[in-house]
Amino acid sequence: QVQLVESGGGLVQPGGSLRLSCAASGSIFSMDSATWYRQVPGKERELVAGLSSDGVTTYADFVKGRFTISRNNAKNAVYLQMNNLKPEDTAVYLCNAAGRIITTRPFRAWGQGTQVTVSS
Repeated sequence: QVQLVESGGGLVQPGGSLRLSCAASGSIFSMDSATWYRQVPGKERELVAGLSSDGVTTYADFVKGRFTISRNNAKNAVYLQMNNLKPEDTAVYLCNAAGRIITTRPFRAWGQGTQVTVSS
C-alpha cells in the first residue's frame, strides 16, 4: 500500500514563503496526478491546487497568483510553492495523489498532512 509523506510545513511570518513536498514512502512507478488540500479545525477540507496527469494545473481563487503546484517525475514528488503567505493560509495541508505502483497497478493515497502556520 502506498503512503504519501508531506514535508516542508512550519511557522512563517505573513508575506513569507514555504515549499511543501509530497512523495511516496516506498518505491512506485509513477505519480501521475496530485491535489493539495487544506484543513482547518471546524471547517470543511478545501481544495488548494491540482495537477493533472497531462500537466494541467488548477487553483482555488484564494491562492491564485501566490501558490504554484509542480512535480518532479524523476523523484515521483509533487510540490506546492507558497508565496506571500497570509494568516488565513494557516491550516494542515494534505496531499492526495494517484499513480502506479507498477505499470499495471494503480494507486490513490493521502498523506498525513503538514502544518502551516502564518503568524507574526
